Amino acid sequence: MNDLVRQHTDLEERDLEWLHLLVSEWQLLADLSFADLVLWLPTSDGTRYVSVAQMRPNTGPTSYQDDMVGHHVPRGRRPLLDMALDEGRIVREGDPEWREEVPVRIESIPVRRGDRVLGVIARNTNLLTVRTPSRLELTYLQSASDLAQMIAGGAFPFPGQQVGMDRAPRVGDGFIRLDADGVVQYASPNALSAYHRLGLATDLVGLPLGPTTAELAPTRGPVDESLVKLASGWAPREAEIEGDDCVVQLRAIPLKPKGERIGSLILLRDVTELRRRERELMTKDATIREIHHRVKNNLQTVAALLRLQSRRIGASGDDRARAALDEAVRRVGSIAIVHETLSQNLDERVEFDEIADRVIAMVAELSPDGRVTGHRQGHFGILDAETATPLSMVLTELMQNALEHAFGPGQRGTVEVHATRSEPRRAQPGRLLVTVRDNGCGLPETFDPRNHGNLGLQIVRTLVEGELGGGFDMVHAAEGGTRVVLDLPLNPSKR
Repeated sequence: MNDLVRQHTDLEERDLEWLHLLVSEWQLLADLSFADLVLWLPTSDGTRYVSVAQMRPNTGPTSYQDDMVGHHVPRGRRPLLDMALDEGRIVREGDPEWREEVPVRIESIPVRRGDRVLGVIARNTNLLTVRTPSRLELTYLQSASDLAQMIAGGAFPFPGQQVGMDRAPRVGDGFIRLDADGVVQYASPNALSAYHRLGLATDLVGLPLGPTTAELAPTRGPVDESLVKLASGWAPREAEIEGDDCVVQLRAIPLKPKGERIGSLILLRDVTELRRRERELMTKDATIREIHHRVKNNLQTVAALLRLQSRRIGASGDDRARAALDEAVRRVGSIAIVHETLSQNLDERVEFDEIADRVIAMVAELSPDGRVTGHRQGHFGILDAETATPLSMVLTELMQNALEHAFGPGQRGTVEVHATRSEPRRAQPGRLLVTVRDNGCGLPETFDPRNHGNLGLQIVRTLVEGELGGGFDMVHAAEGGTRVVLDLPLNPSKR
């Protein structure tokens, strides 16, 4: 709609905002009218109309099988549009129009903002299934007529009250019509069922809805005046009432077709099951975060025990055993970092840049007097837990290997971790390219990374090729030192 309005009309941004507010609300008008709605706007030169939005009813058959958005109509071809735009009134004159052997009644509703008419809503009703209307349908149509007059007068939609179409109650969910005093004139079967679940034992018709709703709400204290006003339809508001066994969502729409409030519409929906599932999801999320938190604590306990054992072995003079335990402590620590991050998130995905920085800092602390430093370039981005956990161990091993073997005693140097991420495009899956480079002494001439190496490199090969489904290579860097390249798929299902 933005593109069509800016390309073909001279409306201002505030006018466009008003149209967006209208379109967010007009499903209500379509359902109450049992009719299709098409929003037509005059073009900048005044010679045509362009359709910028369309809505089909949920309560009746459509009169448009095709999408009308983007169509143009010359001025004069549809006189009802011209009359509604020029005279600023609702136009219902004329005989039904036949479309593919279907009679369609057409009405035009001017869309007013302030003292200007921005465009016209064409209301198209399929008359093929018209029958003697029930009381529900008569109430719907009367309410639709009141809303149409409010649109023509610039009183609807309500400024600052934009409601998401996916979460607001709809006409079919539950519908109540109130008079000017807030007394129920009509309640649909769904609305009556919702109030019965709240505890109402009688019919709603004839009852003042505000006080009745406040009495059903499980409050222990003074009557909630705001709830009384909302359920009485005095202002356009939303609220939820939570009873012992159900939760009902309410939305009030005051009706002021001629400027004075003549009554209200109350839309309501039983959202008991929806709220129950939301609570279950919140409980599940909290449980998952607590599990990650406990795993992190347990890993830190294991690391503390290994560190204690390392100190005792160091006292006996077995340096190789102590070094092995220190390596195990760092491996456990890298996994604990991932679980600590997961314990703070709502899903099983983490921002890996922070984890990489903590791993680099943790391993760089091994360098005596800070002679070897580590830093990161590029961005890893958000990774799933299946990737983050083994990748943190891989970075730990590669950093530790560089510190132990790339630099001689007293030699200064740097270890750089570079990450490049390519997002998926069409049939190509996303990939993560990680390079770990040092400026140390380089690899021996006969070194083969696939057949040689210590336990750390064996762990790297196993994790990269086995768990991550990626590629691993270790070569001489052209500028000196060693470069390790990891090529990893981002989607775990592609491994």
